[in-house]
Amino acid sequence: MRITDWPATERPREKLLERGAAALSDAELLAIFLRTGVTGMSAVDLARRLLTDYGSLDALLAADRASFTAGRGLGEAKYVQLQAVLEMARRHAGETIRDRDVLSDPSATRAYLALHLARSEHEVFACVFLDNRNRVIAFEELFRGTIDGAAVYPREVVKAALAHNAAAVILAHNHPSGVAEPSPADRDITRRLADALGLVDIRVLDHVILAREATTSLAERGMM
Repeated sequence: MRITDWPATERPREKLLERGAAALSDAELLAIFLRTGVTGMSAVDLARRLLTDYGSLDALLAADRASFTAGRGLGEAKYVQLQAVLEMARRHAGETIRDRDVLSDPSATRAYLALHLARSEHEVFACVFLDNRNRVIAFEELFRGTIDGAAVYPREVVKAALAHNAAAVILAHNHPSGVAEPSPADRDITRRLADALGLVDIRVLDHVILAREATTSLAERGMM
């Protein structure tokens, strides 16, 4: 049965307009993005098949170009659309924390960091540079590594902070393993960076560790 033959209250677009996007399942949201199905499958059926093949919506969104475009009903055009949607989400998240004290809304800051880092297949270390009122100056990825880790050099972090004229920083990196628990190495580099930045009067406010399903704040854990 085609989606147009469904009752109006069950069609994804109509359901979204009536009840809001949060009321839709992953398959229904994906079906709206896909717009059309393929021979023998509605957009919702195709969405369900894709979610089954990838294991989750998150895994589908994180797929690289080659694997994404190889999927049935997908292709270059859909990949380009998806990347545009994800970039708009990142920029929107950035706007929500810009020009405000990031400490006043930690959840928005974590959402912003998650959009940038949580889905990466390799470990990435980044900093959010802040002014003396804890407002965002810039976000910058500083180091990239393999899935086993990334080498972090305090001197380079200090140089970047001084280049941005930052008064404070929030450190962030992802754990591709999916576990957001801080390791002894994470705690060690946090101390080393705090000491190095402290020599030039730049405060380290937090170190946020991100995985696909969770985030951990070392400041909230009392590890700073």
